[in-house]
Amino acid sequence: MISFAYEEPATLDAALQILTNRGDEAKVIAGGTALVNLMKQRLVQPAYLVSLRSIGGLDGISRNGELHLCALSTHRSIEISPLVRAHAPMLSEMFHQVASVRIRNIATVGGALAHADPNQDTPPALIALDARIHTRSPRGDREIPAERFFTGYYETVLEPDELVTEVIVPAQPASSAAAFIKFLPQTQDDYATVSAAVRVTLTEGRISDLRVAAGSVGQTPLRLTAVEAAIRGEHLEPGLFSDATPLAAQGVDPTSDFRGSAAYKRAMTVIFVRRALERAAEIAEQAQR
Repeated sequence: MISFAYEEPATLDAALQILTNRGDEAKVIAGGTALVNLMKQRLVQPAYLVSLRSIGGLDGISRNGELHLCALSTHRSIEISPLVRAHAPMLSEMFHQVASVRIRNIATVGGALAHADPNQDTPPALIALDARIHTRSPRGDREIPAERFFTGYYETVLEPDELVTEVIVPAQPASSAAAFIKFLPQTQDDYATVSAAVRVTLTEGRISDLRVAAGSVGQTPLRLTAVEAAIRGEHLEPGLFSDATPLAAQGVDPTSDFRGSAAYKRAMTVIFVRRALERAAEIAEQAQR
């Protein structure tokens, strides 16, 4: 049995002080859906567990022109939030597809981001929406664009004494729509073979701007800028997405596993990016009618 000390600070400053004092011996626990499994497999064996559950101000969803998703907001609370449904409906749809209700009621948005598993659904969706991740350390606060937050497999820009405090989703451009889709190889609880998240801005029949991201096909979630460049400024017409999305295969770096070979994942990335673009463009067109 793994032996560890459990600490439950009452304030964010107290939590940061513990992390400063304990260094690499400490691990932060929020929902615990990822960390507990890693501990059971003895892949992680912290000497100290630092719980965030008693810290006020780390839970809740609000809007002041931008959506603010506090770090301890659960996947389920974001999924059913009226604010999220009104101002970032793609996030509601994405979280509805994550695992099971049991998991969504426990897993937190901040914990999932800090865990940095590239197979998760949340990161590509936040990249597509141009979200920012707010953090705090003893040195102060900073905001990190979601696309720059992840640096490698289970790795982020977070310092050992730094915590995610909230996710900020900006107001989306006028005449824009977003879509998220994924392919599940087995059950709803499994990670995707590939996921795609896009945001399309439609102006007078042209794709005036777009953001395209993919998950489960690299060591980090990936923004597919080559696909964006090939489509941006073009008229929305049949064949546009089919001609441009093969570039997605060049922007990913999947590995072969039981969910599919690397070649299969590349091919599926092309298909699902195209489908997500078609879906987002359809929603944007409908909104303009």
